[in-house]
Amino acid sequence: MSVEIITKEDLQSFRRQLLEDLRQLLSKRPQQTQKLVLKSAEVRRLLQISPSTLQTLRINGTLPFTRIGGTIYYRSEDIERLMDGKEARP
Repeated sequence: MSVEIITKEDLQSFRRQLLEDLRQLLSKRPQQTQKLVLKSAEVRRLLQISPSTLQTLRINGTLPFTRIGGTIYYRSEDIERLMDGKEARP
């Protein structure tokens, strides 16, 4: 079994190459102009509805949601479907 010694310069070279590769990958990726998830206040603003109407949409299953801690999140694609008059998927 052979032993390879990695020097500090080797690690720095690897780091530079890794950063360059990441920059290239990120530059090729299309910029996301829309958020993937929205909070309740953002959804109410978009749909122009009251907090109780939003709660009703959650309760009757019209609008799927995820609760993390005390914050409720909604997928933007579900909001778009609701705005288009289509049923949001669970």
